[in-house]
Amino acid sequence: MKLYRVIVPVNDIEKAAHFYAAILGEPGQRVSGGRHYFGQSEGGGAILACYSPRDDGDARRYGTEWKPHPLQYVYLSCVDLEETRQRCLDAGAGDVTAIEKMPWGETMFYALDPFGNPISFVRSGTEFTGV
Repeated sequence: MKLYRVIVPVNDIEKAAHFYAAILGEPGQRVSGGRHYFGQSEGGGAILACYSPRDDGDARRYGTEWKPHPLQYVYLSCVDLEETRQRCLDAGAGDVTAIEKMPWGETMFYALDPFGNPISFVRSGTEFTGV
């Protein structure tokens, strides 16, 4: 078994597609009116799926303001942490922290996407996987 997709709830799919394309450095792919996927070409990694219930026609079922728990971070690994942090700042991420080395060994920073979703970026090679 493996993790293959993580959904990040958004309330504007166009804004989400532009924001994540800017920080991830790839355009991703619109798969429906309210879903935009990133990372399908990574070969084995999980897909980051931006999902807007309103734009996908699911507002009646899920509402328009579906949010994860405020401490439910999505962690992304990257080679150039400094460049990624600058991309986040340029794209309008909020609460972007300084890059720090954590007690568990990861070098990383935290941010909020334009929809208030907590995201984190970890320098490749420092990811803590519990093993």
